[in-house]
Amino acid sequence: MSGMVSLSDTSDTRGTRSAQQTAEFVRDGMLANDRVSRGMGMQVTAVSPGQASMTMTVRDDMLNGHDICHGGLIATLADSTFAFACNSHNELTVASGFAIELLAPGRAGDVLTARCVEVSKAGRTGVYDTEVTNQRGERVAVFRGRSYTLRGKPAVVG
Repeated sequence: MSGMVSLSDTSDTRGTRSAQQTAEFVRDGMLANDRVSRGMGMQVTAVSPGQASMTMTVRDDMLNGHDICHGGLIATLADSTFAFACNSHNELTVASGFAIELLAPGRAGDVLTARCVEVSKAGRTGVYDTEVTNQRGERVAVFRGRSYTLRGKPAVVG
């Protein structure tokens, strides 16, 4: 993970964090507890306020009966990336729904990259778009997530 910061060194001398430092702090804290993302070999490659990118290499145990990556696992990559993006402000935020369009298959050995951006955040709700591509830059899926923020609760404490 590039730009990784420890949970103890993200504060400046006044005890406050910049928006970027907050996003990195949340990434580190969430990733420490995210057994699904780690178990699937996902890596957070970038995070900033309202945005995140993750990669996942399609392994043999991720292939379905058609010898392509199971669509649910592609959705999991997109959903995980969405989670890092929508929690990057350090307000506990959960998915209220999402839709995904699978456009092309992922194959064994493909490196899938999901990039999520905040489209709208107003009050307690947000909309985020995620595009999943393979190592050749071909679109594999598009995902739109809707979020709900629980006010007053940090995504990561510290």
